[in-house]
Amino acid sequence: MVDRQTGTRQNTNIIRVVAASMAGTTVEWYDFFLYGVAAALVFNSVFFPALGPAAGTVASLATFAIGFVARPVGGLVFGHYGDRLGRKKLLVISLVMMGAATFAIGLLPSAATIGVAAPILLIVLRLIQGFALGGEWGGAVLIVSEHGDPARRGYWASWPQAGVPLGQLLANGLLFLLAAVQDDASFQSWGWRIPFLLSAVLVLIGLYIRLSVEESPVFRAAQERAAEQPAAEHMPIVDVFRRYPREVFTAMGARFAENVSYYIFTIVITSYLTARFGLPSSFVLGAVLIGAAFHLVTVPIWGALSDRFGRRPVYLLGAAGVGVWGFVFIALIDTTNFGLTVLAVVGGLFFHGAMYGPQAAFLSELFGTNVRYSGVSVGYQLASVVAGGLAPIIAVALYTAFDSGYAVAVYVALSALLTLVAVATYGETRHRDLADDPALTR
Repeated sequence: MVDRQTGTRQNTNIIRVVAASMAGTTVEWYDFFLYGVAAALVFNSVFFPALGPAAGTVASLATFAIGFVARPVGGLVFGHYGDRLGRKKLLVISLVMMGAATFAIGLLPSAATIGVAAPILLIVLRLIQGFALGGEWGGAVLIVSEHGDPARRGYWASWPQAGVPLGQLLANGLLFLLAAVQDDASFQSWGWRIPFLLSAVLVLIGLYIRLSVEESPVFRAAQERAAEQPAAEHMPIVDVFRRYPREVFTAMGARFAENVSYYIFTIVITSYLTARFGLPSSFVLGAVLIGAAFHLVTVPIWGALSDRFGRRPVYLLGAAGVGVWGFVFIALIDTTNFGLTVLAVVGGLFFHGAMYGPQAAFLSELFGTNVRYSGVSVGYQLASVVAGGLAPIIAVALYTAFDSGYAVAVYVALSALLTLVAVATYGETRHRDLADDPALTR
């Protein structure tokens, strides 16, 4: 009876932690993806009108990429203090920063009103978004990984990951609704601003939930051990590269195909179909919206499967899947048929989820507690610069230069090959105890 009661309390606690982590992650990714979709659809005419449609689209997507440059910096700063002060405090700060920057973008005057100051301010706000998101992901997945039952770590840690498609679902859903009920002139003029301004409400909800959780018990235990055995002051980020170089590169390699494929399947498709085929934005947003709903459901399933079969086999299935599906994806969307376009996105996100579901647990298991926030943040965010950040720009350049979407499919396949090598050459991690130090046991 006592054990059953204890189990109930633990289950309630992990559910509360998951809700807090997922609420904040959803808000932050809502803000981040909202910018990505708006960059592909609107920002070229609002902030870069003098460049023309094609160059303006490249310029607006370049500002999207700038956010990725700031993410490793955010990962370094938040990771350092998160390993020293705790996960919870830094998660609250990152959420407030992201929400404030997104709200400000919604109020930003256009280039027609304030000239060159408009794109400059847009870039500054985008840098703040990237900096905040760089610190968000590591803390969100760690506070769940370090709270939950080790036997179900993949499942519980996948729920903050599910905040990504949920954030995209909200962002694309609002933009789809506005694009559907407004004419293009109204949407380009002011309609796109509404989702940015609504982020303030989502931030308040996320803060309310996030402030209710306790600090990670694994982190508290590590702090207590450190207090009992005082050691020399350490710099977590230095320790990461000194003691875990292989793990950092493994994390980066694991991220590569996952990051590239996701932005191809959800962001690049927007500019590809609207610019190349002249399809309305509502067509693309609707397809991605359905794909995001499917993704939201499947990510936790893949996380649970990684608890049963291991992180590595599930992850490898996803990497191989996106490498092949990239060619199917292009063949389907080139038909400009809505049903086949939906199938293209759903199939791509199905295989992507096989990487993204186990990813939080896998990366958490690579590092020791005292450097875990820094390790997962650096590995995750450094890869995002060269993978996700450059993916839209590279993809647009490829299909423009070769006049074919299949050039983009080759790009996805090469990314998948890199991830396959990185994950296949590292051992299985699902049985690791997060209280142990992998650097001492490998």
